[in-house]
Amino acid sequence: MTTGHKQPVSVLVVIHTEALDVLLLERSAHPGFWQSVTGSREGSEALIDTARREVFEETGIATANGLLVDWQMSNTFEIFTEWRHRYAPAVSHNVEHVFSLQLAERPAIVTAPDEHRDWQWLPWREAAEHCFSWSNRDAILMLPERPSFGT
Repeated sequence: MTTGHKQPVSVLVVIHTEALDVLLLERSAHPGFWQSVTGSREGSEALIDTARREVFEETGIATANGLLVDWQMSNTFEIFTEWRHRYAPAVSHNVEHVFSLQLAERPAIVTAPDEHRDWQWLPWREAAEHCFSWSNRDAILMLPERPSFGT
């Protein structure tokens, strides 16, 4: 997009181990707001490429080190008022596409300080309870049921 506005199309990437420990990131601008990796598509990039880019930018993890899966699932939600200025004036909703990244072990995390102030690995149920986003919580709760899990 050449307008300088964010696209109302994003990814949610739930990063987890085979034991279902889930990585959560704490937002810098909102202490106490924990989430998985999220981010908006840039230009015409494929959503899988958005997922790869956002994971690397927000955690330092190369997705080639794990199993990145497109769940072929999306959520539509109203954009929080405080973040709407990032989008074109008529935009009020975002479509979020869900992915997961399964890793063999918990790597060291390198966050982008302007986006995230802390990170933690939690068991999946506890991680779901910590998420401020309903779509993030629901995706984490679905992890044990995913057909790709453990493959």
